[in-house]
Amino acid sequence: MKIAFLADPLSGFKIYKDSTFAMMREAARRGHEIYAFEQRDMALEQGVVSAEVRRIHLTGEQDPWYRADEAHDVRLSSFDAIIERKDPPFDMEYVYGTYLLELAEKQGARVFNKPSAIRDHNEKLAIGQFSQFTSPTLVTSSEKRLRAFHAQHGNVIFKPLDGMGGTGIFRVKADAMNLGAIIETLSDNGKRTIMVQKYIPDIVKGDKRILVIGGKPVPFALARIPQGTEVRGNLAAGGIGVAQPITERDREIAETLGPMLAERGLLLVGLDVIGDFLTEVNVTSPTCFQEITDQTGFDVAAMFIDAVESATGK
Repeated sequence: MKIAFLADPLSGFKIYKDSTFAMMREAARRGHEIYAFEQRDMALEQGVVSAEVRRIHLTGEQDPWYRADEAHDVRLSSFDAIIERKDPPFDMEYVYGTYLLELAEKQGARVFNKPSAIRDHNEKLAIGQFSQFTSPTLVTSSEKRLRAFHAQHGNVIFKPLDGMGGTGIFRVKADAMNLGAIIETLSDNGKRTIMVQKYIPDIVKGDKRILVIGGKPVPFALARIPQGTEVRGNLAAGGIGVAQPITERDREIAETLGPMLAERGLLLVGLDVIGDFLTEVNVTSPTCFQEITDQTGFDVAAMFIDAVESATGK
């Protein structure tokens, strides 16, 4: 099988923890040909979507960890699978990329995750479809509504709708310290829609990443535990990742959402759960493969490539 990865520059990969690298390594181990390209390498000409693609050969070493053949222009429909692994920000350039991939689908390409499904599932807003699993949440640009929500709940978390890695997240306690400044900054004085959620004390036990592959949960989650005075558990914000078996509540959430999201074309999803509450539905480039595998022995990348093979019939 020929598998092409749409990813950020390979030179920036930290292969000891990178989930895309884990996917590539498992695919290569099975004898699949792996290729890589960046979003800027795509083009639409005369109705055909193609990209300047390089075949990638893994060296088995730390540095250099890959060798790349010379780039050549290839129709994206010529691949058996395209794995969308570009990181956010989910800006208009990202959206344009999903449009090109969607056109490639119409020409026969198989893209995972499905481009239209990525567009339709904002990683923060998607929880609104599953409010039975969420803590009290408000999405608005109205300062009046945001202040009223804080007054009602007293201890809340503000976050932008387009952030990643914990960027732009603020906690405001009952004393309302800096409430006005935070609302003004995040909402750009009412011009930008943001989210506020009731604070979940169980964050001290970790912000759990539950991976769902082909509609089925990985049996272990990675609890990303905040350090020191930090309220964010994100690994990019200094959180420590501890793998642990998923709880009954985790399983309930994952098994309720998983088949539905898979049906929509989301082969790989990262559910973020704090305590008993769903906080995000990650669909762009969910991570934590290697951390879970290293700590538990469960091969997440193998489960993922199994799902790709099953979805493509290869």
